[in-house]
Amino acid sequence: MSIVKNAAAIVKGMSITFGQMFQPTEVENYPDGKGPMRGAKFQERFRGKHQLQRDENGLEKCVACFLCAAACPSNCIYIEAAENTETVRISSAERYAKVYNIDYNRCIFCGYCVEACPTDAITHGHGFELASLNATNLVMRKEDLLVQVQTLPDAVTSNKDVAASLA
Repeated sequence: MSIVKNAAAIVKGMSITFGQMFQPTEVENYPDGKGPMRGAKFQERFRGKHQLQRDENGLEKCVACFLCAAACPSNCIYIEAAENTETVRISSAERYAKVYNIDYNRCIFCGYCVEACPTDAITHGHGFELASLNATNLVMRKEDLLVQVQTLPDAVTSNKDVAASLA
């Protein structure tokens, strides 16, 4: 009797398999979607590639306190601190992170570094394309993680301003 039950279970499973073989394929629109994210939809709590934020003056928010590196359970954050000078200000505090590396070979995207940061300098972005065949490409440097400076023009000129300056 058990042979008949086993054979019936195999036939039932194979009928489901053969039924699915002739159904149309459903695919996501990820690679061909519109826009910079090409069809990807993110939840607000999505933990993607880290970003090092800047303050309203364009200075780095990271003050090299090492709390993010201490909170990281996978030990993937490496920081070297340096002192700000009066002539060259990198951050608004006394120190800044001269070297800030995150090894995505080890990162588990737990978010402890974001929670530990007292200045909100490190956040999770929505970057999700981190796959690479070369492991050295997955060590992100400070330059890769920093948010670009939003530059505003000094003055907005129109045709009326140009005509007034010529007169």
